Amino acid sequence: MILAGDIGGTTTRLALYDTRNGSRRPVIEQTYPSRQYAGLCEIAAAFVAQHKVKVDRACFGIAGPVQHGRVVTPNLPWVVDSQALALELGVRVVKLINDLEANAYGIADLDSEDFVTLNAGAPDARGNAAVISVGTGLGEAGLFWDGESHRPFACEGGHADFAPRDGLEAELLCYLVARFQHISYERVLSGPGLRLIYEFLRDTGRGEEPGWLLEAMGRGDPSATISAFGLEGRSELCVKALDMFVSFYGAEAGNLALKTMAIGGVFVGGGIAPRIIKKLQEPLFMAAFTAKGRMQPLMAAMPVRVIIKDTAALLGAARCAAEMA
Repeated sequence: MILAGDIGGTTTRLALYDTRNGSRRPVIEQTYPSRQYAGLCEIAAAFVAQHKVKVDRACFGIAGPVQHGRVVTPNLPWVVDSQALALELGVRVVKLINDLEANAYGIADLDSEDFVTLNAGAPDARGNAAVISVGTGLGEAGLFWDGESHRPFACEGGHADFAPRDGLEAELLCYLVARFQHISYERVLSGPGLRLIYEFLRDTGRGEEPGWLLEAMGRGDPSATISAFGLEGRSELCVKALDMFVSFYGAEAGNLALKTMAIGGVFVGGGIAPRIIKKLQEPLFMAAFTAKGRMQPLMAAMPVRVIIKDTAALLGAARCAAEMA
C-alpha cells in the first residue's frame, strides 16, 4: 500500500493506493486544512490511524525546496523531515519531493480529457517540458527528455526576481518595493498576488472600489472574489486586475519555457488555472507567452495545456513512490 500526499499552503491531500497486480488503484482520499495542524506528521499519523492501514512506502509532494529529505515550508510554519515521518508512520522509507515535481510525475498518468489546450504547438513537438502552477504560491518544475521518457526535476523559479515589461508594471514594482524586501514573481503571480495587483490599481486611481465590492471581499477570500467578479465583468477594477494577472501568468510561463527549452510543451497546473480557464483561453495569456522577441517563433511552436484534473500531484507522488527501490 502506497501513501501519497500533495501538501500545499492551504490544503493537504492524502491518498492510499493499492499496488497489487502491478497497478496503482486509488483506495481512499482525504483533504485537510493545512494551517489547522502543527505539521505533516500530525496529519499523516491521524490519516493512517483513522483508516487502520499498513503503509509499505510513502511519498509526499510539498510546496517548498526539499534538501536532504527535509523542507522548511515557505507558506506554512512547518519543518517536514522524511526520517521523522518514517518513524511516525512505521514506514522504512519516506520520500519528500517538491509539489511541482510531483505534478510533473503525475502528467504521465493523465488522460487527454484531463487537459485543456491553449496552444497546439508543432505537431512533432518532442523534448523537454515544464510545469507552472499558481495557487497559494508559484511553483515551477521541469521534465528533462532523455530521448525515451521525461525525467521530472524540481526548481524554485517562482522566487526569481520579478521584472516589469512596461511602464505600468514598472509602477507596480515601485509600489511593491515600498512594502516588501524582495519582489519575486510569486509576489504578483499567486492568490495573494492577485489581491496585491488589485490594491495597486485601486491605490493608483485606475479603478473604483464601490462599497458592495469591498463588502463582498470581506465576506470571503478577497482574491477569489476579485477573480470571480473579473470573470463576470461585474467590476472594471477586478477585470483590470485579472487581466494583469493573466498576462503575468503567460509571461512567466514563457520565461520558464525558455529556461528549460520546453519544446515538448508547457503544462499549466494549480488550483487557480481551472477556475479561470475561460480567461486563459483568451488571447492575453498566449500573447504574453510568445512575446519573447526573436524567440517568438520558437514559443509559438510549443504546446501549452492546462491541467484540469486536481489529483495530478497525488498521482505523481504515488508514481514516484512506486519507483522507489
